[in-house]
Amino acid sequence: MVTAISSPENKRKTNPILKLLSNIPWTWVITFTYLLFLLILPLIALIAKAASEPFDSFWKTATSPIALSSYEITFVTAFAAAAINGIFGTLIAWVIVRYDFFGKRFLEAVVDLPFALPTAVAGLTLATVYSDNGWLGSLLAPLGIKVAFSRIGVFVAMTFISLPFIVRTVQPVLKDLEKEIEEAAWSLGASQLQTFTRVILPPLMPSILTGIALGFSRAVGEYGSTVIIASNTPFKDLITPILIFQRLEQYDYVGATVIGVVMLAISFVSLLAINLLQAWSKKYG
Repeated sequence: MVTAISSPENKRKTNPILKLLSNIPWTWVITFTYLLFLLILPLIALIAKAASEPFDSFWKTATSPIALSSYEITFVTAFAAAAINGIFGTLIAWVIVRYDFFGKRFLEAVVDLPFALPTAVAGLTLATVYSDNGWLGSLLAPLGIKVAFSRIGVFVAMTFISLPFIVRTVQPVLKDLEKEIEEAAWSLGASQLQTFTRVILPPLMPSILTGIALGFSRAVGEYGSTVIIASNTPFKDLITPILIFQRLEQYDYVGATVIGVVMLAISFVSLLAINLLQAWSKKYG
């Protein structure tokens, strides 16, 4: 009687799990492994740490007055900064793409500056310029407008660091738009405003919303510049990332984790809403 000798190759062919794993592309394996260790496992650890806390204690920490105030300051200010940059970032991208002028390369370098500039240096620079005796702050102080060490300073810092995301997201789409379409609209009697709103803006909206989403997520997580330009006073200009750091300084690791999980959930819902709006604009825009 002759018995077949089972080899690893034969086992791989007969075992459905091994067969399935052998058919997975290596690029997918590398991608999943990278995301697993860099993104998925840290998020799971964060959620597991917060879940270990009793629900009553979790809810008390997550909905404390100082935490609720920090959520409102962080997310409302970040959304306002991203929305403002959605307008002016699109305008800057338009000027860079559609016009040739002296100093254009310098302008593009300035737009990218928040990418390369350390956030602490950005905060120090903004605090110096917008303080009551700074170049711009001294002009606003007589009008009763206090920028540095206030919520307005947080808004300025978030606007500064999120601007490049909108410009660099809209710019390549503007380059790909054919000017012949605009000329055709003009030849049919459309005004410049009608051409922009009906011909140019619809294909730009998905990229604008993408830039707003990226700028919003960047502003929400900002710490280095806001900790310097803000007074970090509770119920005034204290943002959630700084509140988390303050909890860590007090060795309240569980409290910091709970607030971090709430911030993660709000960020996820906000970005999901923006992505749904972006998908809607692609379909019906």
